[in-house]
Amino acid sequence: MKIAIVLGTRPEIIKMSPIIHECERLSLNYFILHTGQHYSYYMDKVFFDRLQLPDPKYNLGIGSGTHAEETSKALVGIEKTLLKEKPSVVLVEGDTNTVLAGAIAAAKLDVRVGHVEAGLRSYDRKMPEEINRVLTDHVSDYLFAPTKRAKENLLREGIEAKKIQVTGNTIVDSLAQNASLIDNNTNAFGLEDKGYFLLTLHRQENVDDGKKLEGILKGLQLIHEKFGLPVVYPIHPRTAKRMNEFNLAPSKGLRLVDPVDYLTFLGLESKAKLILTDSGGVQEEACILKVPCVTIRNNTERPETLDVGANILAGTEPKEMLSKVEYMFFATTKWKNPFGDGTAAKQIISILSKNLISS
Repeated sequence: MKIAIVLGTRPEIIKMSPIIHECERLSLNYFILHTGQHYSYYMDKVFFDRLQLPDPKYNLGIGSGTHAEETSKALVGIEKTLLKEKPSVVLVEGDTNTVLAGAIAAAKLDVRVGHVEAGLRSYDRKMPEEINRVLTDHVSDYLFAPTKRAKENLLREGIEAKKIQVTGNTIVDSLAQNASLIDNNTNAFGLEDKGYFLLTLHRQENVDDGKKLEGILKGLQLIHEKFGLPVVYPIHPRTAKRMNEFNLAPSKGLRLVDPVDYLTFLGLESKAKLILTDSGGVQEEACILKVPCVTIRNNTERPETLDVGANILAGTEPKEMLSKVEYMFFATTKWKNPFGDGTAAKQIISILSKNLISS
């Protein structure tokens, strides 16, 4: 059995790290192929360093581009690597262009595909990520669903039940494995525990539209004026670029800081009073860390966070953002984590081992 782990972005590195550690623990035959879809140091190599992961065997260095550019470059590079390495299975995680390229390249070479975090659905086809996750699920041989709801989504689309396993989400594994390493020193940023809001903002539908981005910034200003707390934002390169292009200044109370590494960000998350985000992974992390979350979107592929009361959808209209923050500001944090018990990676590798060795 030879496993190819294909990844390309920060969230994929984080969520694949428990699987990589499990492969290392069992001395399995595997390799990491990094497409380089994220290419800045703080979005790439630092995560390997801080998560104590081996360097990728291959790095395609595709960089950022249009969806077609990223997917096509990754597809060509992944295909060449798979032809050379001849793995038994390709593992991909999530919903990026790297994920889609890895799944298609493997499927067309008759290499089995395992999709980690399968079955997530926002039911919004305007989101590029939704297209990627649906197509990846339908060419995969092993679908590792994080929750029963995700499994139900797959079954409704006609995917065979025997291909689907509910394993929990590897983000729980990652948080548990790195709990002792989390950098909780928010004092380095001059912040008091529970004395700030934390923001992440990067999605195409939010930051590539000048009017929508301006509205979000206005909403953040209203939130600051209401509560008097700073909104701390480790700014995403895409958002910084768009703010410059649209000539938008940071709103009052918005404190921009440089991107931070994963463990430092977890520390910022854990000590925040509330998190505002358009990221799916951050919605999960906030839920697991017991920090109230307000999602700056009209939908989410993580409805489990809504069900347990950890998260609420706010859209992008300024007054609605304020209203939802007012609601979640006083939320109880006694919800139950819906994403599993932290053994997802062990389950995934065990399932692959049983199926591939017996076949």
